[in-house]
Amino acid sequence: MTEWRGVGAAIALAAATGMAAPAAAQFFLKPKDMTGAPVKGDEPGIAIPLPGATAAERRAGLVWTMRAALNVAALQCQFEPTLTTVRSYNGILLDHEAELKAAFDSLSRYYARTAKTKAAGQTALDQYGTRTYSSFATVAAQRNFCETAHGIARDAVFTPRGGFGDLAEARMRELRNSLTPYGEQLFPRYIPLSIAPTPVPRLEAICWNKKGEWQPKKCGSQNWPPAGIGIAAR
Repeated sequence: MTEWRGVGAAIALAAATGMAAPAAAQFFLKPKDMTGAPVKGDEPGIAIPLPGATAAERRAGLVWTMRAALNVAALQCQFEPTLTTVRSYNGILLDHEAELKAAFDSLSRYYARTAKTKAAGQTALDQYGTRTYSSFATVAAQRNFCETAHGIARDAVFTPRGGFGDLAEARMRELRNSLTPYGEQLFPRYIPLSIAPTPVPRLEAICWNKKGEWQPKKCGSQNWPPAGIGIAAR
């Protein structure tokens, strides 16, 4: 059974602050909106290009790319059990087995058709798989990616058999958008440029004598402490 650690505390905090309780595995009070327009699979940055592919082969590529992305999520997002990416991915493999196999078979035929030899086609297919997996590697945007993949994988489990391709077309851009790192959208977390930098005391040995006293003749007026900040009397 999934362990729901921390959810009760989050709900209590939300109730105390008058805010709606965030869903389990939600990392931000207001996450970045990752949604995007539907795709067909041949748009730049969506899937590995398949030159000369038919519409059916492009769709197969999109299906296989979505499967690979959710596989990466199952491996990469286990740091947060409430995401249930492993259980969802295993459910997807079971429920959509026929559609996933058909997509792989279509890709195999594409590379066999476009390669000069059978061996070259197999090599190209292997390279396609490696590049597809690598395209979802992320560190800085891990939370964005994992939270987005969690929602897509959950919806995929409840998608009727034969509809995984439709889900991939509708949600692949969203998944790609999640690879760009974003933080909390409700509260600003940046330092305005108008704030002056905090002064740092000069620590060069030439500026201090053996008693730890400042040497104005060698280094001029001391720049520490900043204006408005005092030092306790010795």
